Amino acid sequence: MHGLGNDFVVIDAINQQIALTSEQIRRLSDRHFGIGFDQLLLVEKAVNANADFKYRIFNADGGEVAQCGNGARCFARFVRDKKLSDKDEIRVDTNSGQLLLRFDADSLITVNMGVPRHAPDEIPLLADKESRFYTVQVNDTEKAFGAVSMGNPHAVLQVTDIKTAPVAELGKALESHAFFPERANIGFMQVIDRQHIKLRVYERGAAETLACGSGACAAVVIGIEHHLLDPTVSVDLPGGTLTINWLGRGEPVLMTGPAISVFEGQITL
Repeated sequence: MHGLGNDFVVIDAINQQIALTSEQIRRLSDRHFGIGFDQLLLVEKAVNANADFKYRIFNADGGEVAQCGNGARCFARFVRDKKLSDKDEIRVDTNSGQLLLRFDADSLITVNMGVPRHAPDEIPLLADKESRFYTVQVNDTEKAFGAVSMGNPHAVLQVTDIKTAPVAELGKALESHAFFPERANIGFMQVIDRQHIKLRVYERGAAETLACGSGACAAVVIGIEHHLLDPTVSVDLPGGTLTINWLGRGEPVLMTGPAISVFEGQITL
């Protein structure tokens, strides 16, 4: 499946037993010797009584992470297509709390991504106090960025031209910088106007991807916090466009976009 080109293998772990090692996940993610994906998603039985499912995410390097917005939309489409649920809104447990996933009339899916977290120890990052901007040294150059957690850590840098932004080099250097004890997703944001941005994201454990839902949410949150954006913003990513809505501190971020099934099959490990 994919959400704007951010691609996933989604596995029903309710009707079959699944126990994958990191090595097996890395093999599955290999686009030459396996299937190929940015993330692997597991659909499991709910942990909490008020939830419908448990949603687990593994990066291509085999590491488990707590959040993936594009994956959440694909998760919702998968459980609908596989007739695991016929609800118009489902609640799923994740390792960073619960998400609400809603099917819209236009075949798009809206994900309630929860309330962003701004405190350094909740992102996490190595800062003594919360700030609108943080700075770190990268290759003898000081870089400034905003940071927020959308259930996973994000740093967002504003750039003048998204086409020439040093996503590969700077993204790689920042993603594993000591300032981020759990690494971070690095967003490069070009503000077009108050309702429109362009964004590229270097995802931790996956390099640059065609789209990053939680990264789009993080960029809009930071853009609003910096008084650059209105509450509803179109985010153009290399793979397509998401609509993000955020009404400010204490409010959840809503992300709307497509989820597409490409193919299904079986693989022997």
